[in-house]
Amino acid sequence: MSSNAVAQTDPEPIVACTICRDIQNFDLLIEDMESELGERWGDLSFEDAALFLQQPDADALEFVAVAMDEDDEPDLPVIAATVKAAVEKGVKVIVIAEEVSPMVLHRLLKLGATEFVPYPLPQGALHEAIERLRTPPPEAEAPAAERPKLQATGDRDGVVLAVHGLSGGVGATTFAVNLAWELATIEKQDAPRVCLLDFDLQFGAVATYLDLQRREAVFELLSNTEAMDTDSFMQALLTYGDKLHILTAPADMLPLDIVTGEDIERVLAAARANFDYVVIDMPRTVVHWTETVLNQAHVYFTLLELDMRSAQNALRLLRALKSEELPVEKLRYILNRAPKFTDLTGKSRVKRMAESLDISLDVQLPDGGKQILQACDHGQPLAEIAKKSPVRKEIQKIARQAHEVNRAEAKEG
Repeated sequence: MSSNAVAQTDPEPIVACTICRDIQNFDLLIEDMESELGERWGDLSFEDAALFLQQPDADALEFVAVAMDEDDEPDLPVIAATVKAAVEKGVKVIVIAEEVSPMVLHRLLKLGATEFVPYPLPQGALHEAIERLRTPPPEAEAPAAERPKLQATGDRDGVVLAVHGLSGGVGATTFAVNLAWELATIEKQDAPRVCLLDFDLQFGAVATYLDLQRREAVFELLSNTEAMDTDSFMQALLTYGDKLHILTAPADMLPLDIVTGEDIERVLAAARANFDYVVIDMPRTVVHWTETVLNQAHVYFTLLELDMRSAQNALRLLRALKSEELPVEKLRYILNRAPKFTDLTGKSRVKRMAESLDISLDVQLPDGGKQILQACDHGQPLAEIAKKSPVRKEIQKIARQAHEVNRAEAKEG
């Protein structure tokens, strides 16, 4: 063997690839891929990726990082086909997106993409995504007391009661939680089946107000409602006190547009088929699927306070709904923290507000004070922690009225 012979070593196998229109547009991705994988990664165009994923060499891939920006949206069918081909090959997909619409991300996630990371890449975000791919954390099983015991029946036609706060802090979630609990406990025997849906996908607090854990099953359900059946819907629910069933908001903050009107229709159809009452805690923002809920709701409770922001938002909402010829007659306005009976000045302001908006403020909730905060912080409905609260009594009255109307209509039907 000659002295100038050089030992040949096999190159390290490629375990990951970036797939994009031009990798030079994602210089931070290049740096992070080199930091994580050294020389064990490659780069492909969308056209080359379709061919490569059909080759035996692709069997060694651990994941692919599909990078795109708003200029790539017209080529979504090609990108979607690439994601689908990788998933079918058993290769996990990380989507790196810069200023891409939520609908595009929704479609790619529904096709099987495992992770989404925004671009420019936050510090350590790609590393964390890769670690989750390699060691996916098992979802903590819900405690036995929170697991749904009801079996899917499909024999109901539930009443839909939506709750929408017109501005922050008006008590919409508190009202929704306590209304649902009052309905679930309104009868000692043969109580109605009640489901509470938290549709505030970003800041939903129903789980917090009832001390329930958020589950990944909710995101899985919402991200692919086409594959949802009644059993999978029931399994995504949690229970409180063996009487109230809850679909919590997802564990992570999601774009409100990640679900469509069709997704909401499917969830409501499953809920109505298995429950007598479906209470919905809506996001404060009006989105394209707000119309879906409004059309299906029997009553759309709208909470506001005696201040200028609530009055202006109520006016904006009414204008928007009327311009689209939506059923504004379903709206029932509830004034929270209403002035006391002896506050004549406050009563006069309420009257002027109602007249200026041309609405009725027949339902007025008193200020619950510290009892409301204590109930929310302790994760309990008012009926359990402040049974004699004036706010609880008013919500109980609303629940009884709704139940009596529903029973009367059922007898007539």
